[in-house]
Amino acid sequence: MSQTVVVTGANKGIGFEFCAYYKQKGFDVIAVCRSASEELQGLGVEIIDGVDVSTDQGIERLKQAIGGRSIDILINNAGIFSNQSLNDMDFSEVSRQLEVNAVGPLKVTHALLGGLKSGTKVALVTSRMGSISDNTSGAYYGYRMSKAALNAAGMSLANDLKPQGVAIAILHPGFVQTSMVGYAGDISPATAAERLAQRIAELTIETTGTFWHSNGDVLPW
Repeated sequence: MSQTVVVTGANKGIGFEFCAYYKQKGFDVIAVCRSASEELQGLGVEIIDGVDVSTDQGIERLKQAIGGRSIDILINNAGIFSNQSLNDMDFSEVSRQLEVNAVGPLKVTHALLGGLKSGTKVALVTSRMGSISDNTSGAYYGYRMSKAALNAAGMSLANDLKPQGVAIAILHPGFVQTSMVGYAGDISPATAAERLAQRIAELTIETTGTFWHSNGDVLPW
């Protein structure tokens, strides 16, 4: 019996590569996005579009489309990025990043709780920029705050879902060549997705709530 993986932010970048990776591995892939790219449409996976993870309407659309199906892997990958410094501050962008990057994944996971069972793995694609002890350069207020908040949500999910046998991975992909960073990264989205998939495969209920780099290093909070 094939396994089912749900990937948010699936239209491009790491999200698309997750879909391609798991499709190749024989999973039933459900790709969730706001609008489907031509590349995603050609992948041969199920697509649920029209889903903005920060809105109640988007979450309800996702919930209805998934229905009562069981989920083996849920990958909360959707996210946005912009830089706010003290000299160039946009508080609306700070709030928007918190809504999409931190509250969005919690909304998705909460909406799909009925499909999570013992053995299900939930991955949160975060960033080491959410690490407080690793912050030595400042700035990036909205992004750092949103990812720190996502990390906190991940730990709460790990504790709350552990009795049900559901494990949580909190994952930093590395510096990835995506449009989010102007393609300035040092690894490709395909490499990042493959590494992150390996971390998800290695995840157990005993290691739930761990903050991992895609290379396998455990990161500081």
